[in-house]
Amino acid sequence: MAAPNSRIRKAVLADADAIVKCIEAAYARYATHIADLPPVSEGCAEEILQDRVWVAVQEDDIAGALFLVPQDGFMKLANLAVHPRHGGKGLGTGLITFAEQEAVRQGYTRMQLNTHVQMPENVALYRKLGWIEYARIANTVSMRKAL
Repeated sequence: MAAPNSRIRKAVLADADAIVKCIEAAYARYATHIADLPPVSEGCAEEILQDRVWVAVQEDDIAGALFLVPQDGFMKLANLAVHPRHGGKGLGTGLITFAEQEAVRQGYTRMQLNTHVQMPENVALYRKLGWIEYARIANTVSMRKAL
């Protein structure tokens, strides 16, 4: 992990409320200007129960969350959020790197994700980390990476 004093672990059901708060805080800056932002924190407990969620913990505080969803032929990076008070410490990059390693561990050779066209800093970060944009449909930017 890129950030000091942090670790990534599997989420447990007791983390659900803190994960929802983390996601909502991370997306709050977009909610005011992206009218078609999907409900990004919905179904958190169900995803935890399906073994699809990891958290970045810093000093017993959930600083970030990662949702990975196995698909036919690729691992989908379904959601990644870093709480703003933990931003700028490398947690996002650390979670992406972890996601790629976890996908390989689970036998995948490819990952995909979707982000919003009005989140250009996310697109730029993924590009910097070797992800390739392969489609733009309406407000969705689709990216992939060979592992």
